[in-house]
Amino acid sequence: AFAGLDRIITDRGRGTSIGFKAKVQAPEDRRTGAIFRDVEPEDLVKFGLIPEFIGRLPIIATLEDLDEAALVEILTAPKNALARQYQRLFEMEGVELVFHEDALKAIARKAIERKTGARGLRSIMEGILLETMFELPGLKGVKEIVISPEVVTGNARPLYTYEDEAEDEATSA
Repeated sequence: AFAGLDRIITDRGRGTSIGFKAKVQAPEDRRTGAIFRDVEPEDLVKFGLIPEFIGRLPIIATLEDLDEAALVEILTAPKNALARQYQRLFEMEGVELVFHEDALKAIARKAIERKTGARGLRSIMEGILLETMFELPGLKGVKEIVISPEVVTGNARPLYTYEDEAEDEATSA
């Protein structure tokens, strides 16, 4: 939201880094959330906000970037989680949608790479499932669709299980 503010904060924080007790750290080693924790009103003025506006903000709160585990939880835990929404959508077609745990982690990693956080999860899921949702009504006998990490990375297609395959497995067991 504040593109470039992290550089202003980092430049201000770069004092001398000479001596035995100097903390030498490459800027790319610090996460954006950790950098924003050091924001001062002067940084916001340099960024372009007017002092009168900054004066009306008595407290500046910063947020940390979401990690992979938090994004996976967002995908699965809430009552209206994205994974559940898509599963319900596929249930309307009589198909069970299954996500491998590693596939959910791959979706979270993709959101981190894109720097979109939780907001980007829906577009990633849509990109993965769009073609399948389009094809599904025309396919007969699909019982289950499995999303693997390879599907998320674009190296494979979803695995379709058909009703007659499931019956064959049950009779051979």
